[in-house]
Amino acid sequence: MPVIRDDLSDRLVHLTKGDNPLSTFVRILADRALLGGTGFIKGKHRCVCFSEAPISKLPQILSTPHQNVKYRPYGFVFTKKWVFGKGGRPVIYQPDSDYADLPRSKRHLHVRFWLSDKYSVDHTWEREWRIKTDRLDFTPDDVTLLIPTRIVSDGLKEDWAVQHATTGSAERYPWHHIVLEDLGIKIPDYVPDAGASAASSTDS
Repeated sequence: MPVIRDDLSDRLVHLTKGDNPLSTFVRILADRALLGGTGFIKGKHRCVCFSEAPISKLPQILSTPHQNVKYRPYGFVFTKKWVFGKGGRPVIYQPDSDYADLPRSKRHLHVRFWLSDKYSVDHTWEREWRIKTDRLDFTPDDVTLLIPTRIVSDGLKEDWAVQHATTGSAERYPWHHIVLEDLGIKIPDYVPDAGASAASSTDS
């Protein structure tokens, strides 16, 4: 895809949420799968969601969290081609009144959008894609890990080495990382203790 604007990307990112993002991240990594959810999806369709926001634009989403921004600086980056091949498509931003006009096979793509003098609902900044599925499996060849600091990166590698040393496995550490602090992105205070290893975290 030719790069004609710096706000376009051929990648999609799935960011973690919640108060224990590292434990969620480690669980997903262990399962090698993203699980579909129904939160904020009209019709309760179960989907895995992504953002089209380029990595260079993530500071605006992650660095100044507030009550309307639920994402955390742990994520999984895939190519658009891979997600598209799995059935992923960009969502459709539209009024709720247009939901029933969509074919049933496309209704999981609906996202509420409304602009008026009295109130507005506008989540277009998320540039969302969705795959309708209960579970999306992936391999290390499919994904790049998005993590906040080198300390977390080192912890993941150390935990891998310890776990595989006990089994005598010669398998190399399989994951590729993008470390946000290396890109000059300030990491908010809600990131777990940077000195804690990934293995010591508990799933929420």
